[in-house]
Parts: sequence; structure tokens; C-alpha cells
Amino acid sequence: MNFRSFWLLILLACAPLYSQTLQKVEITAEPSHHLVLQNSNVRVFNVSVKPHAATRLHWHRHDYVFIALGEADVSSEVQGKPPVTLQLKDGDTRFTPGNFAHVARSTSDKTFHHVTVEFLKDAQARKSPPPPWNEERGMQVLHGGTLDILFVKDGVRVSEIQLQPGGMIPAHQHVGPHLLVAVSNLELRSDVIGKAPSIRRMSPGEVAWMPGNLIHAVTNAGAGPAKFITLEFH
Repeated sequence: MNFRSFWLLILLACAPLYSQTLQKVEITAEPSHHLVLQNSNVRVFNVSVKPHAATRLHWHRHDYVFIALGEADVSSEVQGKPPVTLQLKDGDTRFTPGNFAHVARSTSDKTFHHVTVEFLKDAQARKSPPPPWNEERGMQVLHGGTLDILFVKDGVRVSEIQLQPGGMIPAHQHVGPHLLVAVSNLELRSDVIGKAPSIRRMSPGEVAWMPGNLIHAVTNAGAGPAKFITLEFH
């Protein structure tokens, strides 16, 4: 067997493996994506991509928001398009329109850890007028913290809250349900009118689905700063 024939055999042997690595899979079949919550509004995945590793080529059928947990350098690689590089900080929150497949690659010595929240009613939201939110952007200074409305997409208002120990969000109403995503360790006290206070403890990346028709105040009952993201559904 000559040298050229040898390499031809090698290429033919590798072809099925190469084809398999480029095969698109659904996000639920992608090994780095771990489904942690699903209801009629959202699917939530806790995602971890090791340093200098990559996900399989996977579909995003729906619009989604992702929240970075820790710093990361990332390359998003859509077939047929140049890679898009991102330098993310802890808590960075981005909205991405769906209906594409990509590979997410960690390009540094740090794990790309994040939470992905898919909006399952995105098509319906695009056909409907936007909900009448009182505010779609803006920073609110709280007692010992801040509430920053980042954006409204698909009828969902996304905010970043930071509270120092003892910091509080005054009593406020959630007409619709909302999703809470922990960026830091959390120990939050919720004071609901007419009920005894409750404490919720969460680690970074944990999520909680909260019901609508809720009026409460929230206090950081922990010893350290609290940082979390809320996604409010109208």
C-alpha cells in the first residue's frame, strides 16, 4: 500500500465520526444541557462546558435568555457563519432569538457555566402586542441594593437585583408568575401579606418558579451580598 492510499483509508475511516460530530441534536439531547425546570412558559437548562471543550451542535428552537455564572470566554459557532466571540462576566444576561443550531465552545481555562431559559410561547408573543409594562428599562435604588430592569423580550421583563446584607425590595406585586435565577448564594426572606415570613436558600445556578398574584417584600437575610435575575411573565 502506498502513502497516498494509506491516508485515503484514514480519511474514509474518519468520515462517519466527522459526520456524527456535525449532526444536529435537540437541546434536550445535548450532554452539557441539563433540564431543571419545565412548564407551559419555559424550559430551563443548567449548562456547564468545561475549559477548552465544546457542546455538540444543537438546536435552539425558541428564543432564549442565558445568564452567565462566573467569568467565561466563549465562541458561538453557527454552521456557515463566522464564530461570534463573547467575554462574559458573572451575571451577564443576554437575549438571543431562536431557530438556529450552534456549537458553544469555552475558549479559556474557565468553565462556561450558565443557565439557559427558553421562552416556549415566543411565537405567540411575536403575534401579540407587547404587554403594558410600567417600565421596560431603568435602575431603581433600593434600601441597601439596586434593581436594574435589563430588557423586555417576548413579553418577559428581565431584571438584575443586587442586595447587600439586610438590603430589601419593598412590598411589590407580581401579577403574573416569575422565574428567579440565583447568581450568588442566596438567603432571601419573603414577607407575604397575611402569611408568616419564609426563607429561601439557593446556590448559584439554582432556579425557582414563583406564582402570580403575589404581593411581598424581599430581604437579603444572608451574611453576604445577594445577586439574582428575575424573569417576569405578564
